[in-house]
Amino acid sequence: MKLLFDNVSIKCSRLATKAYSTSFSLGIYFLNKNIRNSIYAIYGFVRFADEIVDSFDDYNKKYLLDKFKLDTYDAIENKISLNPILNSFQQTVNEYNISFELINTFLYSMEMDLEKKVYSREKYEQYILGSAEVVGLMCLCVFTNGDKELYNHLLPYAMKLGAAFQKVNFLRDINADYINLGRSYFPDIDLSNFSTSAKKAIEKEIATDFKQALIGIKKLPHSSRGGVYLAYVYYTTLFNKIKNLPIERVLTERIRINNGIKFSLMIKSIFQYKLNLL
Repeated sequence: MKLLFDNVSIKCSRLATKAYSTSFSLGIYFLNKNIRNSIYAIYGFVRFADEIVDSFDDYNKKYLLDKFKLDTYDAIENKISLNPILNSFQQTVNEYNISFELINTFLYSMEMDLEKKVYSREKYEQYILGSAEVVGLMCLCVFTNGDKELYNHLLPYAMKLGAAFQKVNFLRDINADYINLGRSYFPDIDLSNFSTSAKKAIEKEIATDFKQALIGIKKLPHSSRGGVYLAYVYYTTLFNKIKNLPIERVLTERIRINNGIKFSLMIKSIFQYKLNLL
């Protein structure tokens, strides 16, 4: 009967992924079917932790996050949890030997979000590491499936891709983070007087991250390369759209890529991947 519960658990992680991110859901769909569930499990875990600190304003966020953290460790140690999201996550952690260091670093970044703050360069880099780069490394553990040499070789590229995705999210959500959550992630940036030059400096940093990340994507195993490349294409398209918009729109809108464009990008990416044109 445990198998039935495990199947229900991964369905919950898959549902959470599809509900929160159509882009990542489509990217995961183009991974090899043998690793899809593990990536759903990782996404469900990080999404729920992020949801605690971002959305549950009427509740004690610190208590909820502390409990989520303890429940996570308990699930991994005992290899079961009645929380289906944590149950599917512990399976992936135990199967692919995802280190506690990666999990701890991620959860610490979530704790950083419990307070409204303006980030220094040091805190910004620390937050990027925990909230994005180590998530990329969790996924890389699955993609490399125990091949330590390949994992270590691809590690810096996976971190750059995670960082690029997160920084694009920061730009996309810059108004909501600042106005609604009291957060200003980008260091040395005055959002009350956000300038074109400041925006361009951020965009230059992101472009460098994406350039490095693409080198690593091309070296991924066949089982994961297509799906990761599709997520890369979605995010670079969103990034380019933000780059071409004036500050006023970035500060007042949540910039999106509509589903029609996402579908065309998906088709184009599949052809590029199949024809080895990455």
